[in-house]
Amino acid sequence: MNIDLSPEAAEYGRQALRAFEAAGGDELVRRTEAEPKRRAALVGPVLDGLGALDLDPRGDARELEAAAALCRAAGHFAVPFPVAERLSRPTGLGTDGLLVVDRARPSGAVAGLDLRWTAVTLDGHRTGAVARAPEGPPRTSAFVTELDLEPLDGDGDGARDLALGLVLPCWTLLGMLDRAIDLTRRHVLVREQFGQVLARFQGVRFQLTEAEVERSGVEALAKYALWSVQARRDEAVDDALALRLAAVEAADVVFRVAHQLHGAIGFCDEAFLSWLSRYSLPLRRLPLGPSGTRDLLARRLGRRGLTGLFGDARERAAR
Repeated sequence: MNIDLSPEAAEYGRQALRAFEAAGGDELVRRTEAEPKRRAALVGPVLDGLGALDLDPRGDARELEAAAALCRAAGHFAVPFPVAERLSRPTGLGTDGLLVVDRARPSGAVAGLDLRWTAVTLDGHRTGAVARAPEGPPRTSAFVTELDLEPLDGDGDGARDLALGLVLPCWTLLGMLDRAIDLTRRHVLVREQFGQVLARFQGVRFQLTEAEVERSGVEALAKYALWSVQARRDEAVDDALALRLAAVEAADVVFRVAHQLHGAIGFCDEAFLSWLSRYSLPLRRLPLGPSGTRDLLARRLGRRGLTGLFGDARERAAR
């Protein structure tokens, strides 16, 4: 088992970072919020230039890794576009993307896009999905809107849809955690208090270390869950839910530390951390938040537990 991304996928991710930066970088989300009708026009050409929608994440393992690297790059700049959802679109249905939804209140960050959606519920049932008109501006909604579910013709592998549809958005959230840590590290290296930079205070170092431990744990689990999807493991959905739970819990820690160490400026729009934190919320809350994800994973696993990274060691200990 090799869970590291291939060199080609890693390089593709670096190229994606450069492409998003050239297209405006941090300004992309600001411009999109100011001109929500241009959402697709601002981001679409970048994806076209990268050949993103030519990737086949379902059919080729290397292209799945490239898709994950692209999602991580999009998260770095809080790109206000459903990149992961577009990349995880099912084949043979003629739709443009895949959304994982909670049947009780299906929602997605897809307001204002003229796209056709397939939805998969948390029990692996495929449906069509039509976005309603948003109830509020992007400033307060981060483009989240409710969805109307409708019957969908054609059979499919709902479990594979669910696993892929959960894993790729976690790579976007991982990119956001990367950036939040980087912004905070830069801030404490230049901000002075009591005659010395914040980075010299032991309490600050402890907080940053806690946040980085959480982020690095998500990175390892993201690579493992991606491999699980590649290998078409029976446990791929369980691994995807375990990743999602770790990612949303880590996001709570990372953004808490980042806001605390930035102080009041961390909640002001002149600091990109504010935008990053706000646009991370749909990824952290949809389709379920931490408690709902934990409950779903516990109900799926019952008494058998995860077989993940430490399954073999657990079995050896039992013997």
